Amino acid sequence: MKTFADREAVLVFGIDPTIERRWGHKIAARGIYRDPVRSSESHFVKTSGWRWISLMLLTPIPWAQRLWALPMMTVLSPSERYYRQRQRTPKTVLQRSVQMLKVLRRWWPQRERVVVGDNAYAALDFLEGVRPAGVTFIARLRLDAARYEPAPPYSGKGRPRQKGTFCPPWQRA
Repeated sequence: MKTFADREAVLVFGIDPTIERRWGHKIAARGIYRDPVRSSESHFVKTSGWRWISLMLLTPIPWAQRLWALPMMTVLSPSERYYRQRQRTPKTVLQRSVQMLKVLRRWWPQRERVVVGDNAYAALDFLEGVRPAGVTFIARLRLDAARYEPAPPYSGKGRPRQKGTFCPPWQRA
């Protein structure tokens, strides 16, 4: 780490799930997932294997004259079926990612950390979970995304509200 990052520089990380294609009877945590490489908007391709979440340090490498993603931590994220077979509560990719970012805070508590993810990480529950980890998270939102206040507490009558009052663009923080 000391070789690739200045002591004063902000640490920039990338996070992304990936699928390792595996088959066989001894591969316990295997699941069936959407293959992002072979799928398109109109064509859905499923693949079997392990789903890993990779956290990579994004740093310039002097002899390569470009930015490289150096893997710092990789976590297996088993399928829901794997959890159900073991009578355990399943954890989503986003819940596992929050855990990874909390470990990152433990490793470098004094450093400023910025994490970049794709639009799968643009979930409000995930972003609320990342806040205590002391991480600045950058994710791509939809162009028509709207921001709302948190849902008010349930009054006991009718269907519980899913979102609070609308925040106009000129009042966004």
